[in-house]
Amino acid sequence: MIAAADFNITRVEISKLNDLNLQNIPFGKYFTDHMLEADYEDGEWKNIEIKPYQPLLLSPSVAAIHYGQAIFEGIKAYKNQLGEAYIFRPFDNFKRFNISAERMAMPQISEEIFMEGMRQLIELDKNWIPHQEDHSLYIRPFMFSSDEVIGVRPSDKYKFMVILSPTGPYYSAPMKIYVEENYVRAVPGGVGYAKAAGNYGAAMYATAEAKKKGYDQVLWTDAYEHKYVQECGTMNVFFIIGNTAITPDLEPGTILHGVTRDSTMTLLAELGFSVEERALSIDDIVDAYKAGVLYEVFGTGTAATISMIKELRYKDFTMHFDVDKWKTAPEVKSKLSAIKEGRIADKYDWMFKV
Repeated sequence: MIAAADFNITRVEISKLNDLNLQNIPFGKYFTDHMLEADYEDGEWKNIEIKPYQPLLLSPSVAAIHYGQAIFEGIKAYKNQLGEAYIFRPFDNFKRFNISAERMAMPQISEEIFMEGMRQLIELDKNWIPHQEDHSLYIRPFMFSSDEVIGVRPSDKYKFMVILSPTGPYYSAPMKIYVEENYVRAVPGGVGYAKAAGNYGAAMYATAEAKKKGYDQVLWTDAYEHKYVQECGTMNVFFIIGNTAITPDLEPGTILHGVTRDSTMTLLAELGFSVEERALSIDDIVDAYKAGVLYEVFGTGTAATISMIKELRYKDFTMHFDVDKWKTAPEVKSKLSAIKEGRIADKYDWMFKV
């Protein structure tokens, strides 16, 4: 059991925050004064410390560089109306982190290190949390294999870290999405449900190709038929068809069990929608659009929160949406933001006080 007293803390002498304006700050570009670091050696976690943010000194043979044994999470912290710091649903991320670790043959991280370490780190750097709409403190826990050996096997050593980044909106405007039919993100039996670093690296080529065609992201389809939709870029995706909200199901193991996805499902049900997690084909989506009952399409994720899709292209057919007239996605986003920022009651106990 790791207690708070076991964390070694070294504070910076002068904060970098003095030279930074937190208004309209870009996503993932600036980092706070401190970071958490821990090492897994001889079957246990040790050397747990919070220290000034700094570069890592790594051997060229470190295993993660060669074999991609690396996972991460994305979490956000906010300030409420009283200026108190809260984290949005971090226990869900903690559970998912260890699910990813198991799939990637990595050790489990304890709740004491993950949660208490993150809490203490944010307590130290809470002045970095922006206090304006659509801004937050992005929290990035991650783990990678750190054996200094070239050999295809799980490492004996690992490094766990948490870094923090003040951020504004990830997608500042509604998106144009290209339905991907050639490249795939995940297959049943693969690592699509894990938040593995390689999932994102493998997606970059297809995304770059879509951007050459004038699109912001891709809507992934299944590997066998290229017929059933999976994730949208780095987000889960929702389709409002009639009075039903449909999102791809988790059963095939090809999409991430998103925390914002789960929260969105709860709020959609509260708004009176029938919420379905099931396979949904691109043909059914096109048919619903042509019938005039595909009302909204939007992505959900920690970084993006709720991102509206104004255009969806499948083959030579393009679906256009007048997002200015939408009600559902904006209402879900508004309610989520109000809960996170303490402007309405958190009846779901989603917020964890720092």
